[in-house]
Amino acid sequence: MDTTTRKRYIQLQWRTLLVLIVGYTCYYFLRKNFSAAIPAMEAALGLSKVQLGTFLTLNGIVYGVSRMVNGLLADRYSKRLLMTLGLVLSCVINLAICFSPKLNGFMNLLDGEGKATLGLVYLIGSLWVLNGYVHGMGYPPTAAMMAHWFRPSELATKQSIWNASHSIGAGLVIALCGWMLSKFGYSAWNLCFIVPAVIALFGAVLMFFTLKDDPSEYGLPPVTELDNEAPDIAAEPEEQLTGERYKRFLSKMVFRNPVIWGISIADFCVYVIRFTILEWGTSFLTQYKGFDIALAASIVAASELIGGVLGTITAGWVTDRFLQNKTLRTSALCTLGATLCFAAFWRIPQGAPWIWSAILIVASAFFIYGPQALLGVSCSQYATKRASGSANGFCGIFCYAATTISGIGFGYLADRPDMGWNAVFIVSIAFGLVGALILAAYWNAPADGYAKAEQVLREIDN
Repeated sequence: MDTTTRKRYIQLQWRTLLVLIVGYTCYYFLRKNFSAAIPAMEAALGLSKVQLGTFLTLNGIVYGVSRMVNGLLADRYSKRLLMTLGLVLSCVINLAICFSPKLNGFMNLLDGEGKATLGLVYLIGSLWVLNGYVHGMGYPPTAAMMAHWFRPSELATKQSIWNASHSIGAGLVIALCGWMLSKFGYSAWNLCFIVPAVIALFGAVLMFFTLKDDPSEYGLPPVTELDNEAPDIAAEPEEQLTGERYKRFLSKMVFRNPVIWGISIADFCVYVIRFTILEWGTSFLTQYKGFDIALAASIVAASELIGGVLGTITAGWVTDRFLQNKTLRTSALCTLGATLCFAAFWRIPQGAPWIWSAILIVASAFFIYGPQALLGVSCSQYATKRASGSANGFCGIFCYAATTISGIGFGYLADRPDMGWNAVFIVSIAFGLVGALILAAYWNAPADGYAKAEQVLREIDN
């Protein structure tokens, strides 16, 4: 590859990465705004933790199924269009949630005290479940584009940089919602939906006009030629893996791949801890630790913007620099670190200075975002870029099935006077330890599945 082409290639790689970060940050503006609004919706609308937890659970399950469906679509159709459409639809849904109480005159959604009737509960819940499906149109196209734009040897670092969008989006929207609720009161809960939706529309426009699915749309060669690397399955033309041949390849590399199954089960455990902090953080910091909403939101925002961003980038860099791209080793160590930090947070005596709780929540987020980012990279690496969208979609079912625990399960436990938040912390810590053990079992696994892919293709062709 000549110098001019190489320079253009690298510029386009970084532009693609930046746009994907902005785009997925906007997705998180329309996903974690609900978590930030939970205390206000409890107070203003009279919703219970079980009802709110049910919304989170159903949203997560539908999101996981959607990631699987859209993972299959992302490997076959336009990734740019799929990702843009999902964000636009989410904007529409969030605006519908914002204005849903205005329909009271038509549907009897509020009682005499202004609290939600079952009609409003079902309406908001249904819209949030639908939001889960359209959000499944975001991650699979991104994972597939990353696998096409970056070499396997650098994918952990680059995808970890992109993965910071999770923390940036969640941290900013939680801080924004916390500020709005503190300034305007809990009755202004609907601002947590309309303001992020307006911001996200600009992200959708940016993605539509600037993203390309892969380097070939710019007339560039496959990414494996960037450093004149030896050709492998990753560089084969798309049309060689179609029809029955593609289905058999997908079956072997994803659905019957024991490494993908192990990653997926471990990711279930990782997401229990992640969602405990992210979905319920403002709630248990106000109700269990006694902090006000502004401080609680600031701590959760800091856990994302400081802990999450630094954690995900550090984990990717350490993996590529010191661990020979073996993402599962880094993930095992980080999962254990996150679990221990969260356990320490739980055991801090009541009345201790708030700064210790903040430090340990931020530290737990620092560690948990390592596996949260790298297990997605692992799916892309072990399934190869030909099936990266499908593998990440399959794993996503397990990730968001975790909301059965962190959503309705934890809502039920927290509402029980004989259990409360202590039970939530115990269950979350137990899942963290199980996840770390599963990942440690793959300590000596190879760094990727490209050698296996070559063997699978030979078996298919024979």
